Amino acid sequence: MQRHITSWYSPALFKEMPVVTYGHYGFALLLVPTAAADYLEYERFQLIDSLAPFIDAGKIKVFSINSINTESWMNNDMEGAHKAIRQNQFNEYVFNEVIPFIKNNTSWDTPVIVSGASFGALHSMNLFLKRPDLFNGVIAMSGVYDLTEYTKGYYDEQVYYNSPMHYIPNLTDEWYLNHIRNGKIIIATGSGAYEDPQANRRFSEVLWNKGIWHELDIWGEDITHDWPTWRKMLPHFISNRF
Repeated sequence: MQRHITSWYSPALFKEMPVVTYGHYGFALLLVPTAAADYLEYERFQLIDSLAPFIDAGKIKVFSINSINTESWMNNDMEGAHKAIRQNQFNEYVFNEVIPFIKNNTSWDTPVIVSGASFGALHSMNLFLKRPDLFNGVIAMSGVYDLTEYTKGYYDEQVYYNSPMHYIPNLTDEWYLNHIRNGKIIIATGSGAYEDPQANRRFSEVLWNKGIWHELDIWGEDITHDWPTWRKMLPHFISNRF
């Protein structure tokens, strides 16, 4: 498997941001880390190994980026407003820096699917919904889609605009809605320990109410909020839905 690490100083985040790439060909799969993790998390927990058959076969080319959650919602020493600012800077980093990097390392016609687990699922869904013109779909695993689950009571306009459970019900712009409806949306969760299938059902209902087709896949009570789940889920969807 081809593996390459690169980095650059991000104008959006004012810091060096590394990216690891796996593979040589295929549609682009952008991985967003869980809560306080980094760009090598999916490799450390063998999820990249579980994707190796698809990477080696040229079905997917994987890009894994750093999170800045410890400089935002996971940082208890920051003011809420500053956390929200950092969240928006992260979004701009992905839209204006990571996506061009992916396109330059694939092609400008290559589809891009964004995916993540846990807090990474919320980020992935939010990134797709905000820029459905840049992403062709999202695979969100074991997520909740209400950002206030992470804000410790803080709420402002920017929390609203980064919380899909809040902004999607009020979205009326047909340009956004049509682009979102053209994407492939997969929402998957288990029903075991520390999973929240009801939160996924609630978000699914929000999407259906806006006429947004998607797949809601709720796995059994033996499927917990942990790496063995995501090592099963992501290869399953890559194999059967793409």
